[in-house]
Amino acid sequence: MFDKIWASHQIAELPGDVSLLYIDRHLIHDLEAGPDLARLARDGRRVRRPDLTFATPDHAVASVPGRVTDTNPTGGRLLREMRRRCADAGIRLFDLGQSGQGIVHVIGPELGMTHPGMLIVCADSHTCTHGGMGALAFGVGASEATHVLATQTIRQQRPRTMRIRFEGRRSSAVTAKDMVLHAIGRLGVAAGRGHAVEWAGAAVAALSVEERLTLCNMSIEMGAKIGMVAPDDTTYQYLAGRPMAPSGRLFDLAVAAWRTLPSDPGASFDAEHVLDLTDLVPQITWGTNPEQVVDVTGRVPDPAAEHDPARRAAMEAALNYMGLQPGQEMQGLAVDWVFIGSCANSRLSDLREAADIVRGRHVAPGVHAWVVPGSVDVKRAAEAEGLDDVFRSAGFDWREPGCSMCLAANGEVVGPGQRSVSTSNRNFVGRQGPGARTHLASPALAAAAAVTGVITDARRLRETTP
Repeated sequence: MFDKIWASHQIAELPGDVSLLYIDRHLIHDLEAGPDLARLARDGRRVRRPDLTFATPDHAVASVPGRVTDTNPTGGRLLREMRRRCADAGIRLFDLGQSGQGIVHVIGPELGMTHPGMLIVCADSHTCTHGGMGALAFGVGASEATHVLATQTIRQQRPRTMRIRFEGRRSSAVTAKDMVLHAIGRLGVAAGRGHAVEWAGAAVAALSVEERLTLCNMSIEMGAKIGMVAPDDTTYQYLAGRPMAPSGRLFDLAVAAWRTLPSDPGASFDAEHVLDLTDLVPQITWGTNPEQVVDVTGRVPDPAAEHDPARRAAMEAALNYMGLQPGQEMQGLAVDWVFIGSCANSRLSDLREAADIVRGRHVAPGVHAWVVPGSVDVKRAAEAEGLDDVFRSAGFDWREPGCSMCLAANGEVVGPGQRSVSTSNRNFVGRQGPGARTHLASPALAAAAAVTGVITDARRLRETTP
């Protein structure tokens, strides 16, 4: 599948196994849009295809209810420049409060902007999310983004290919987030480096599109900037009727073309891995990268058992930062914050999953719990179902769409030494604020931590009536 999409977008082969590729969609956000467009203007250049470029504020805007442009002053400055330069260039902007505004990797699929077989770029490493719909998508740097704006092309070295197959019967309590955390824990944060990963197997085919987006979102956390799932009838049904998807006869023609994309039987990959889900249980990270993960029913590992000196030192540093001890049980660890949001887990299905745990319960004393929908459309759909009432009545903050506490670039942070259970995708040192201690988990586990005040196996709450 990767080879087919790459070949269909290759304009020229360049020395050093580099290809010049055509870009179908270029997505820009508030941290990059203004500076990149300003750089282009200084060079006396225009945006080559403004009709294929789409903008939204997400990273630096505040998520507080009733927000305005300058609720976060730094975000306000970036947003004003974004608005002005997008208007000058003729780029469509999904602005605050408008249908379509939200986290850039949430709005692409939900608007039908993302199609199978497309090549999509954005100045954000989690652009690989769009691969959940059979697109070839990856993050780019600032200079590359400016090149795309000017030429609608990009120079890229061709990566190797990897297939990761999930087999075995998946428990109903195991989510896509658990699957990808398990994969990273087993294979390591560098396993995908230099590769385009195709996620495959019966368990992947059984996932919804939104679950596939979660799976591909964290491909970058395994070192692979490209993650993909083959499109199928589930994909086509998801796309049908979306605002920017083909319609009528064009949709039928598009589906016929998309059906040619999946890897052929017998296709070879540079690397292959098979992971069995039969005994997998919900996962949660204990350390400071997504590889440092255990069963929620497990214990913090002991660095003394690690033979590699570098890995042992990394484990010891993570334990020190996280304030944990070897052998300590994960369940029962007190938490200060719960964050349900980010481009990994802020879609309607994620909010439903969390609400199922929260309904009839209340946030534990001393815990700050936030729900940040991934887009205006997700927020409106959740409110139409009454999910906002479920969260508010339980003591959660129901926020406005944006990246929010995932990366702390908007004034929304976890305090030093405070412990957070987060549905985001990175638990690096300081990711959610200086000194913040982050445990990555699914929406169900995050919700369970919010209402119990400690890390808790959500299966226990599902078995009891509140």
